[in-house]
Amino acid sequence: MPVPFVGLTGGLAAGKSTALAALSRLGARTLSTDAVVHELYTGDELRDLVVARWGAEVAPGGVVDRAVVAKHAFADPEERKWLEGTVWPRVGAAVIAFRQAADAADPIPPAAVVETPLLFEAGLEAGYDATIAVVAPETLRQGRAEERGHHGVDARNSRHLSQEEKSARATYTVVNDGTIDQLEERLAGVLDDLARRPS
Repeated sequence: MPVPFVGLTGGLAAGKSTALAALSRLGARTLSTDAVVHELYTGDELRDLVVARWGAEVAPGGVVDRAVVAKHAFADPEERKWLEGTVWPRVGAAVIAFRQAADAADPIPPAAVVETPLLFEAGLEAGYDATIAVVAPETLRQGRAEERGHHGVDARNSRHLSQEEKSARATYTVVNDGTIDQLEERLAGVLDDLARRPS
């Protein structure tokens, strides 16, 4: 029987990564698409492609500087389109391999969860059996964002939907406004509900 395939998303500083780690502790197989992208940038293939496109300045000392890549990509819609067309199919292949490994796992995990920041914005939700939106009160998110050196949460990236929109589209909304134990308890409830859903 296929393992429930779940997309996890949420607003900036709402606690997506914390939720992903909690789901892993609860027995779910987990994958962060941000981690996949990071890994791709450490490999030769993607490094060579971005250097060929934008020059050696994007990889000083042979190491890709993602801030410089972002500067090139977001300066021009065509450049962003090229980067997305280069990176996303490789991320997609990693997600497919992850799902196949989860379906073949023994013991069977309660879910295979993929953290995808732009899940709804990129129109990827149809590929999942269910989706989870992690949300948090604005004051908490603002505080967490400032701790990381970010100022402004949703305003920082106009490509992101608001928390309310993500929540409205998601199968499950999990509020992250307390302790990690409370978050884990709420996510355990989601996994229990997934187990009861008809496949």
